[in-house]
Amino acid sequence: MADLQGAAGRKGTFLETVKAIGAAFFGVRGGRAHERDLARLKPLHVIVVGLLLAAVFVLTLVAIVNWVVG
Repeated sequence: MADLQGAAGRKGTFLETVKAIGAAFFGVRGGRAHERDLARLKPLHVIVVGLLLAAVFVLTLVAIVNWVVG
Protein backbone atom coordinates (compact mmCIF):
# COMPACT_ATOMS: atom_id res chain seq x y z
CA MET A 1 0.00 0.00 0.00
CA ALA A 2 2.90 2.37 0.73
CA ASP A 3 4.17 1.95 -2.84
CA LEU A 4 0.85 3.12 -4.25
CA GLN A 5 0.87 6.22 -2.08
CA GLY A 6 4.49 6.97 -2.98
CA ALA A 7 3.79 6.59 -6.70
CA ALA A 8 0.82 8.95 -6.48
CA GLY A 9 2.99 11.70 -4.96
CA ARG A 10 5.57 11.66 -7.77
CA LYS A 11 5.70 14.80 -9.90
CA GLY A 12 8.04 14.12 -12.80
CA THR A 13 7.20 15.95 -16.00
CA PHE A 14 6.87 14.44 -19.46
CA LEU A 15 10.07 16.15 -20.58
CA GLU A 16 11.98 14.75 -17.57
CA THR A 17 10.72 11.28 -18.46
CA VAL A 18 11.81 11.65 -22.09
CA LYS A 19 15.25 12.90 -21.00
CA ALA A 20 15.69 10.02 -18.55
CA ILE A 21 14.70 7.38 -21.11
CA GLY A 22 16.81 8.99 -23.85
CA ALA A 23 19.85 9.05 -21.56
CA ALA A 24 19.21 5.44 -20.57
CA PHE A 25 19.09 4.42 -24.26
CA PHE A 26 22.59 5.80 -24.72
CA GLY A 27 23.88 4.72 -21.30
CA VAL A 28 24.95 8.17 -20.13
CA ARG A 29 22.99 8.48 -16.88
CA GLY A 30 24.85 9.13 -13.66
CA GLY A 31 24.06 7.67 -10.25
CA ARG A 32 22.51 10.84 -8.87
CA ALA A 33 20.28 11.27 -11.90
CA HIS A 34 19.18 7.65 -11.60
CA GLU A 35 18.23 8.07 -7.93
CA ARG A 36 16.40 11.32 -8.67
CA ASP A 37 14.49 9.69 -11.52
CA LEU A 38 13.49 6.74 -9.33
CA ALA A 39 12.03 9.17 -6.80
CA ARG A 40 10.23 11.46 -9.26
CA LEU A 41 9.12 9.53 -12.35
CA LYS A 42 6.02 7.35 -12.50
CA PRO A 43 6.71 3.78 -13.63
CA LEU A 44 3.79 3.73 -16.07
CA HIS A 45 5.06 6.89 -17.77
CA VAL A 46 8.55 5.42 -18.02
CA ILE A 47 7.18 2.27 -19.69
CA VAL A 48 5.00 4.18 -22.16
CA VAL A 49 7.73 6.66 -23.11
CA GLY A 50 10.28 3.84 -23.37
CA LEU A 51 8.07 1.92 -25.79
CA LEU A 52 7.36 5.04 -27.85
CA LEU A 53 11.03 6.02 -28.09
CA ALA A 54 11.99 2.45 -29.00
CA ALA A 55 9.38 2.48 -31.79
CA VAL A 56 10.65 5.85 -33.05
CA PHE A 57 14.22 4.54 -32.99
CA VAL A 58 13.33 1.42 -34.99
CA LEU A 59 11.24 3.36 -37.52
CA THR A 60 14.08 5.86 -37.95
CA LEU A 61 16.53 3.04 -38.65
CA VAL A 62 14.14 1.47 -41.16
CA ALA A 63 13.67 4.83 -42.90
CA ILE A 64 17.45 5.42 -43.10
CA VAL A 65 18.06 1.95 -44.50
CA ASN A 66 15.29 2.37 -47.09
CA TRP A 67 16.68 5.76 -48.08
CA VAL A 68 20.23 4.43 -48.46
CA VAL A 69 19.21 1.28 -50.35
CA GLY A 70 16.50 2.89 -52.45
